[in-house]
Amino acid sequence: MNKLLFLFTVILLSNRINAKPQQDSTVKHSTVKTLTDRQYNALLNGEDLYGMVLAAKLNHYPYPVEVIKFKDELNLSPIQVDKITAINKELHRKILEMGLIIIHNERTLDSLFRTHRVNNGSLIFYTNRYGLYQGELRNAILQTCLTTRALLTQQQINKFEALRKAK
Repeated sequence: MNKLLFLFTVILLSNRINAKPQQDSTVKHSTVKTLTDRQYNALLNGEDLYGMVLAAKLNHYPYPVEVIKFKDELNLSPIQVDKITAINKELHRKILEMGLIIIHNERTLDSLFRTHRVNNGSLIFYTNRYGLYQGELRNAILQTCLTTRALLTQQQINKFEALRKAK
């Protein structure tokens, strides 16, 4: 019986190791060869692939996307819910906008190199723009944390931290 159980476990583990992950049908293949599918989809879907929110979260400035998930547990007032929902909506819009701009900038850089039209000036211009867009995106994300913290009481912040750790 033990040998049979052992054999069954080995077979299950080898199937899991050798199994190819199923592809999500909503995943789009990157149209920019310098961006992986994961990066491309994160930029299109408004995901924080680079952990831009960490400076705030690690220092107890709550991410509004997470706060709204705990609105009942935090006993948020209707005014707080409305304001944080508006913050989330604007943040999502900004992240999507910046994602498209970053993709366009990356596509332009790729095109300049592919067509051999890149020079020092254009390279400086487009790489600096990339940094500017990343900075604008990070600022938008961190500003929402700053604004959200100002809308919460210290009790709500403490409760939020406890809920996040328990999750």
